[in-house]
Amino acid sequence: PLFHHYVTTPIHETVEELLGTQQAPIYIVHFTQAGAIERAQALMSINVCTRPEKDLIADLIGGFRFTAGFGKTLSRLVRHGIGVHHAGMLPKYRRLVEVLAQAGLLKVICGTDTLGVGINVPIRTVLFTGLSKYDGVKTRLLSAREFHQIAGRAGRAGYDPVGNVVVQAPDHVVDNERALAKAGDDPKKRRKVVRKKPPEGTVGYGKPTFDRLVESEPEGLTSSFSVSHSMLLNVIARPGDCYLAMQHLLTDNDEPRARQLRHIRTAIHAYRALLTAGVVEQLPAPDPQGRTARLTVDLQRDFALNQPLSTFALAATGLLDREAPSYALDVVSVIESTLENPRPVLSAQRFKARGEAVAAMKADGIEYDERMELLEEVSYPQPLVELLTGAYETYRRGHPWVADHELRPKTVARDLFERAMTFVEYVSFYGLARAEGTVLRYLADAYKALRQTVPEEARTDELADLIEWLGELVRQVDSSLLDEWAELLNPVEPESVAPTLDDRPPAVTSNVRAFRVLVRNALFRRVELSALRRYHELGELDAESGWDAAAWAQALDAYFEVHDQIGTSPDARGPALLLIEQLPDRWLVRQIFDDPAGDHDWGISAEVDLAASNEAGVAVLTVTAVNEL
Repeated sequence: PLFHHYVTTPIHETVEELLGTQQAPIYIVHFTQAGAIERAQALMSINVCTRPEKDLIADLIGGFRFTAGFGKTLSRLVRHGIGVHHAGMLPKYRRLVEVLAQAGLLKVICGTDTLGVGINVPIRTVLFTGLSKYDGVKTRLLSAREFHQIAGRAGRAGYDPVGNVVVQAPDHVVDNERALAKAGDDPKKRRKVVRKKPPEGTVGYGKPTFDRLVESEPEGLTSSFSVSHSMLLNVIARPGDCYLAMQHLLTDNDEPRARQLRHIRTAIHAYRALLTAGVVEQLPAPDPQGRTARLTVDLQRDFALNQPLSTFALAATGLLDREAPSYALDVVSVIESTLENPRPVLSAQRFKARGEAVAAMKADGIEYDERMELLEEVSYPQPLVELLTGAYETYRRGHPWVADHELRPKTVARDLFERAMTFVEYVSFYGLARAEGTVLRYLADAYKALRQTVPEEARTDELADLIEWLGELVRQVDSSLLDEWAELLNPVEPESVAPTLDDRPPAVTSNVRAFRVLVRNALFRRVELSALRRYHELGELDAESGWDAAAWAQALDAYFEVHDQIGTSPDARGPALLLIEQLPDRWLVRQIFDDPAGDHDWGISAEVDLAASNEAGVAVLTVTAVNEL
């Protein structure tokens, strides 16, 4: 059974009371990721765990790899007995919190409603910080189903015989109650108390709302059944008549008849698109396994169209110039235009672009009012937007159903590659520490879409290198995203094993093709910074090896006495200007500058430590010279 309580004490006092009465573990529910992290950090002032418990946490964490940024914050929190859990975190961090909670070592978890879906974590008390949430459109009160679903995490079967559900009154109500308590029983003083109102833009609630949610039955479920290209491909690939199989799927269900008809029309349009794109062909007669249609035989083994606009991407790739230096990156842009928008990343890109635009306009002497007007036109970068928009309109005429799906030109995977950054550097550059899980999931989706959608005949060596690099980057940050995908492609008998915190992926140097790109990117990042004469940033990269800002400036001043610029075009970062000597324990590399005269006699020499690279999951190099040969 669950026991429900509505409290008007400040949340710090509420948490201390619950800890003091042995009501931990406590799951504190927030409806924003930022709120969960801020609350966890604020609770560091409370002594949540004993010294022996903290030692047990440290032992269980062991050599777990925390990256810079949010990883360091989480490390401090969990060692104090406080967890954080939300969808924006890396999967390995969420798994860490879950394992520590299952071991009974986390007394408090601050999270959103991602905790508890498909996992079994012991929670004795659920503490709601509010009863309203922003649903992407507006701020509203929780539905009865949402309230009961979250509250139901208290008192998990097998852990506790009972559970406690505590709802925190709004801050303004807490403040009003404290003011009234201070006034005591004196009627005059109580009348003089100025009662605070709910903050503007919020949806207020009180004990009547709490009582109604507790007593209400959950609302009925709404079906989310939908037809996708992936569904059609899976049905067509199976033995038997795909038409009868789809008819069964689309009509033998609990959907209203109007929705069934809409699904049938969607399936017909999608099937016609697959036929037109040459992905599927109808058979004049059933084959020995009863198939009446089949996938074309020239597709790679793991081909799949797992995005609504994948057939468009397949057609748009054919419009690109295979001989262009930017071909590989342009293919990435085509694929990215079919993926869901990672909103935190695009917001950060827009913010960065507008900041750079303001600086440029100030330098040009543009007045404030005009700057503000011009800023409205500045957005996040969208490579090939004109080509893709035109191709989309043409494609839509022959495939009207694609009008239901918006084209989304953007650059995240391409931007990461062009900036030659590591994942940690990219997250730091855009200030995305709280959304790094969102960034990584998007990159994993981009990798899978590239692997499964781009046919072998459309892949150049440069594109194959880029795909391998992207997959290895995702794998080194958090291999679970690709491990789960690999298990879906090649299912094996599940084993009943205890959760583990072993987050080490395969050695980064074992994938030589991807590691070569990582090395090339690490060197080219220094080339780009050299071209911009950003000696301070170069010093931040290499100061530990003796190459501080002054050393870089001195070395490059000699170059700029001869040449006025360093090229950073696609040719400048190509394999032709990178020399690698592979030794058993290290690589000796030379990144040649693309100088205007074409002499190619200046460059950066470095040594790549293979063991250190495997430990860090990125290319670890030491600059040894910046000189003319």
